Amino acid sequence: MCRNIRTLHNFEPPATDEEIQEAALQYVRKVSGYTKPSHVNERVFAEAVGEVAAATGKLLERLVTTAPARDREVVAARARERAAARFGTAA
Repeated sequence: MCRNIRTLHNFEPPATDEEIQEAALQYVRKVSGYTKPSHVNERVFAEAVGEVAAATGKLLERLVTTAPARDREVVAARARERAAARFGTAA
């Protein structure tokens, strides 16, 4: 799937509405093939983003886990380490 869509479940603090909206936008962009839809398709595109965001928010509210919440900074630091190992660091 799209690399820009990040896991939003089981973080402390929980995902914000903005993060959910951004993930929904990335999903609709990927599925539709449009980075920016034409004027004719703007309304349908925006509706789809809203519907996906609403479904995502509902999903995140209803998911249950016994795992401890993850720390966003720790997860981001690990991702940076993996990227540095994979691609090298720019000096």
